Formats: sequence, structure tokens, C-alpha cells
Amino acid sequence: MEGTEAASLLGESGLGRLAQFKTYRRRWFLLACVCLLNCSNAMLWLTFAPVADKTAAYFHISLEMVNWLSIVYLVISIPFGLVATWVLDSVGLRCAVILSAWLNMTGSIIRMFSVLKFLSLASHNYLYLIIGQCFCALAQPLIIFSPTKLAALWFPDHQRATANMIASMSNPLGILIANVLSPALVPEGKHIPMMLGVYAVPAVTACALATVGIHEKVPPTPPSASATNSTSQPFFTGLKMLLKNKPYIILAVCFGGGIGMFTCFSALLEQILCEKGYSNEFAGLNGALFTVCGLLGAFLLGLYVDRTRKFIESTKISFCLSALASIMFAVLQYWCWLVFAVLWLVSTSPSSTPTISGSMLKETTVICPRKKREQMFLKPNQAKKRMPRTQ
Repeated sequence: MEGTEAASLLGESGLGRLAQFKTYRRRWFLLACVCLLNCSNAMLWLTFAPVADKTAAYFHISLEMVNWLSIVYLVISIPFGLVATWVLDSVGLRCAVILSAWLNMTGSIIRMFSVLKFLSLASHNYLYLIIGQCFCALAQPLIIFSPTKLAALWFPDHQRATANMIASMSNPLGILIANVLSPALVPEGKHIPMMLGVYAVPAVTACALATVGIHEKVPPTPPSASATNSTSQPFFTGLKMLLKNKPYIILAVCFGGGIGMFTCFSALLEQILCEKGYSNEFAGLNGALFTVCGLLGAFLLGLYVDRTRKFIESTKISFCLSALASIMFAVLQYWCWLVFAVLWLVSTSPSSTPTISGSMLKETTVICPRKKREQMFLKPNQAKKRMPRTQ
């Protein structure tokens, strides 16, 4: 009898705990706002990278200055990342998302000042671009760190991983869109103002949705037991603990190197390929393919790790494959230049100059820049003009 009463009491207490937890439909609206904001910020980051040559010509600046429009994100994100962590822990998710949305929108609007005639600074319009990119860069840490906090506070345990994955993958999605959309919008340099306006639309939309639609930093009733109390350490205490954790330092260095490589390829891929004679559309397609393969690999590897729990083995294999891919890329670059040198020597030799085969010309067009090809091979009508006349 006593056991039955105890079991009934335990059952009633368990039902009482379940009654304390509740999920709200507006959590999906919050997730949509964060996803749109994350995607927009990534698009603003790589706006100019796929069309670097046309941007440099339109604003009369060098390619190095165009590269700084992407690099400034990384320079600002490193110190401001610590501030963003403190803002999320101390001020709350609502203020962090709204602040990042306004910074992101302000940066996108300031960038448009560079193409408005009544606000023109003549040769100094580049200042508008770099200042706008700085505002967007300030928003990036707040946006990237928000998905984990959102999933922990608003979603139940069985939906937390899905929500975190959806919000986190919106950043690579923005990179994918930028690689495809920028070359499509800018076939010529005169279309850059239209591109800046198109990229400002998602930023303004995300800011309006976040400002109007987000009213609470935490739900009135927590969705799960783990969301009731925060188990995280104070900011500076947790930072000291991480700096003393050797495995964490190793992982941070390795993952930081991987993100650095990805950022380098994303920002400079257009300049690497266009120097070989490829178009901006082809370079953007390769950047998009780069991102799609990464998303597909992350999805498949995530399923494998969830089933096997082999986190360490999967991480080591992934880093080894990344190193091999980088070596192959460098070696292929070397061999392409070696083949170019051989073809150049053959084509300039006296015995082979009059007869350059079509296949050799086709192969050379793949590995040589367009200007060098024009200097190397003469057009048929030019060759006839330079042929000595026989008596």
C-alpha cells in the first residue's frame, strides 16, 4: 500500500514538472529572423569578392583595397567576439539580435552612399564602403553566436539540435548566394549600384522583423528542464578556464586554421581563377560549389557521427583530407605554370612558330591569362600583315 502511494506521488510530481514546461509557436519566427539576419550578413561580407576586378575599376581602387572589404570582417570580429559573448550572457538574446540587425542594416545603407551622386566624395567614395563593411562586421559575432542561445532558451531538447543546425547553416547559405548572385548582377561595372541596392533589401527586412517581432529575451515558461537555469560560468571565469584547457586550445587552433583557409578561398577565388583567364561567373560558380560540397559533407558527416559517436576519429580524418586537398591545389597550380612555360617555349621556337595547332591554343587558353594570350598568339589577319612579301 505504501509503495502504491509513493508511486502515485512520484507520478503526480512528474506530471507537475511536465506542466511547468511549454513551447511557443513564435520560436519559429525568432528562428526565421536569426536565419535571415545570418544569411544577409554573409551576403554583405562577400558582396565584392566575386566581382573584385569590376569593383576595382568602378571605384578606381586597387585589388588590395577590394580585398580589405572582406578582411575587415575578420579584423573586427576577433576583438568584438569577446564583447558579443558578454552581451549575449548579460544583456540577453533580444537586445543582441536587435542590435546586430540595426548594425547590419546601417552598414548596408552606408555602402549605398558610395554610388549616390549627391553624397559623392569623388575619389574617396571607398570610405563609404569600408565604413559600411565595418558596421556589418560589428554585427557578425552577435549574429553567429545567437543560434546556440536561441536553441537553448526557446526550443525543447528534441528540437534543439535541429534549430541550431538550421540557424548555423544560414551563414554558408549567404556565402553561396553571394557567389552566384554578384556575378549575375554585375556583368559590367556600371551595374554595381543595383547590386548594392539588392543586397540591402534582406538587411532592411531582417531589421524590421527583429525590431517589431521580438519582444522577450526569454520565454515566459521554459521549454525544458535544462532551460530553467543557466549552468554557464561567469564570463571571465569561463574564459580563464578555457585558456587553461589544453584540448580546447588545440581544437581552437585547428578549427581556426580551417576557417581561415575557407575565408581565404572565398575572398580570393575570383582573383585566382580570373588571372588564369576564367570569367567571374565561372569563379562564382566554383565558390558556390565549394560551399554546397561543404554543406553536403557536414550533413552526411553529422549523420555518421550521431550514429557512431566517433567524434575524434571523424575530426582527424577531416583535417587530413583538408591538408591533402590544399597540397593538391598547390601542386596543380605549380604544374599548370610548368605546362604553360613548356608551351610558351615550344610556341616561340623557330620550328614551331608558323604552325600552332588548335589543340595547343585551346589548352593554353585554360592556363594563361587573357592579356598574356593576346600577346602570345597573333591573330590571322595580324600575321598576314606582318608576313614579308615575296617578290
